[in-house]
Order: sequence, then C-alpha cells, then structure tokens
Amino acid sequence: MDFTFTEEQQAAVEAARAVFGGVAPDGVPSPAITAGAVADDFDRALWTKLADADLLSLLLAAEYGGAGLDAIALCLVLREAAKVLARVPLLESSAAAVAVQAYGGEELKAELLARAGRGEVVLTVAANGRTGHDPAELAVTARRDGDAWVLDGVQTAVPWAENADFTAVPAHTGDGRTVLALVPRVHEGVVLGEQISTTGERLGELRLESARITARDVIDADGAWEWLRELLATGTCALALGLGERVLAMTSAYTGKREQFGFPVATFQAVAVQAADRYIDLRAMEATLWQAAWRISTGAGGALPASGDVAVAKIWASEGVRRVVQTAQHLHGGFGADVDYPLHRYHAWAKQLELSLGPAAAHEEALGDLLAAHPLG
Repeated sequence: MDFTFTEEQQAAVEAARAVFGGVAPDGVPSPAITAGAVADDFDRALWTKLADADLLSLLLAAEYGGAGLDAIALCLVLREAAKVLARVPLLESSAAAVAVQAYGGEELKAELLARAGRGEVVLTVAANGRTGHDPAELAVTARRDGDAWVLDGVQTAVPWAENADFTAVPAHTGDGRTVLALVPRVHEGVVLGEQISTTGERLGELRLESARITARDVIDADGAWEWLRELLATGTCALALGLGERVLAMTSAYTGKREQFGFPVATFQAVAVQAADRYIDLRAMEATLWQAAWRISTGAGGALPASGDVAVAKIWASEGVRRVVQTAQHLHGGFGADVDYPLHRYHAWAKQLELSLGPAAAHEEALGDLLAAHPLG
C-alpha cells in the first residue's frame, strides 16, 4: 500500500506554507492579556492571501474555480494553519462549501460556490447544538411552509457567526429527517448573541425565531449533515495535530538550549521520556487522522462505517493535544507562562480544540456502539 501524498496534495501544502509563513504567532491576539473578545473580526488580510493562493477553493470542482482536491488536502492545509494559529474560518467555510457542492441544488451551487472559493462569501457551521452536549440536528426544528422552510431553535458557540455571511444549520423535521439550511447572518427571525471562546475569539449564540429560509437555501438530501459533521470533526483533528507538532518543536528547541548543572535539560532522562511520549501521541494522532480523512475522501468501505474511523481520530486528538500542551508547559517551567512567549496562546487554542472535539470517553462510547452494531468477523 502507498501512503504517499499525491503531487497535488503536496503542492497544496507548499502553497499553505508560503501563505502561513508570514503569520507570526506572537502577534495573534491573546485572551490572557485582552479583556473580552480579542478581536471583532477574523484576519481578513490572511483570508485574502488564502483566496489568492487558491486555498479557499481547494475542494471545489473546476467549474467553480476550484482544484477538485479532497479532504486529505484540506487537512494538510489545516495542519499548517494551526501551527501559526491562523485566525481564519478555513475549516468551517471550506467544509460548508463542499457540502453544498456534494448535496445542494444547482441554483444554490451556482449562487455560492465560486464566490466562496474567491473568499467573497464566508460560510460557517452550527455544530454544537443547544448546549454543546446534545446533537446539533436536534436543537432546531424545521417545517415546510409553501416555498420556504421555517426554523425555530438555538445553536450555541457558532464559530465566526458574527462575521460569516451564511451559517449552515442542521435541523430536524417532523418526520425525523435532518435538513441543512444556509441561514444569512442578517435575516428576519435570526438573532445573534455574543459568546467568547477559550481563545478569546467571538462565538455566536444563534437564535432562530420562525426564520423563513427559502427552499433553494435548504439542503434536503439524505446524509448531508452526517457527512459535513464528520468532515468538520476530521478537520478539527488536523488542527490539533498541527498545533501539537508546533508545540513539541518549541519544547524541543527550548529544552535543547536551557541548561541546568551545565547540561541542556533535554539530555535529562525524565525530560526525554516525557517528550518521547508526546511524540508517540502525535504519531498516533497523525495515523488516525489520515485514516479518517481517507475514508471520507474515497468513500471506501471497511469493517465499520467511516464514523468509526472519525471516532478513533477524535479520541487520539482530544487526549493527545491536551497532553502535548501540558507537557510543554511543564518542561518550559515558568518561562511557559510568560505572556511575551507564545506558548500560552497555543495552550488556549489547544483547550478550545479539546472542547470542540469533546471528551474521549464519549467517542469511545460511540465507537463501542458501532462495534456492537457491526460485529467484527
């Protein structure tokens, strides 16, 4: 078997590195030194550079100005984004756009996709439900009314909701189906309340009060939300991997030059063993990430549905990113808490990713349910 990335995927990585090479993590607004939200908007200048490098249209078909690549390519770019704490809705907008491409109607695709690929339209996704613990699709109801759908309910902690043009909102119908509505930021019956994330970024509590959404902007295809949810989870795992890799590299550089008793602390067995354990975490995060991304990209079958591979990737990413930053703080000592050093920013972002992924125990339970429903022969 050949696990080498394709030339197109590797080209996407090089393009991402060229764009993100100009981002200084030291300049990322810090929740530790900023009261309230760290900023009113995401990094629009970086967003424009991503659009100019064709990284916002990576997964879109050529007819919409895209490269026609897959979830693996997106995860490779997200991995690079996390290394520099890129403040852009790259995951949410890309995932929502490709869901529209895969499941939306022709009119909706023609209206949105090319513009999203050029960065002119920004999309996000409401994936946290009413409380952050319940299924997102159960937090909002949808009923058909003539040529529109009427939505009622609440979605919490919607990333970039205050700045995105449309939010993809899953909602359940009276007959138990799930639809995916593209809800404009400014629209009758749409109310946004400000929330603040662990990173200090603005989130939105999205309240839908009999909001009428035209049928053209509602995806009524089976499996659309489930596919989008798995892509979002896998992309979040890619962010966790990239962040963890950068944090371990920072720790290696610091312990290699920090001396005690005349020797670099990296040469001490206790330090080396902890760093080695975190390296193993990262390699497990990487292997399970690419397995999940490959299943989503190819639709390949397996002993379990693709959601099983996504659950395994989430288990490793949620636990792994937390362990990496905790070890990094420990090995940096007091220097790691210095707000003039970027580690505290990575720690805040890692905690937000861990919270976004959810606890490993929940994913282990989901995996157990899948194993019970699909016994391995």
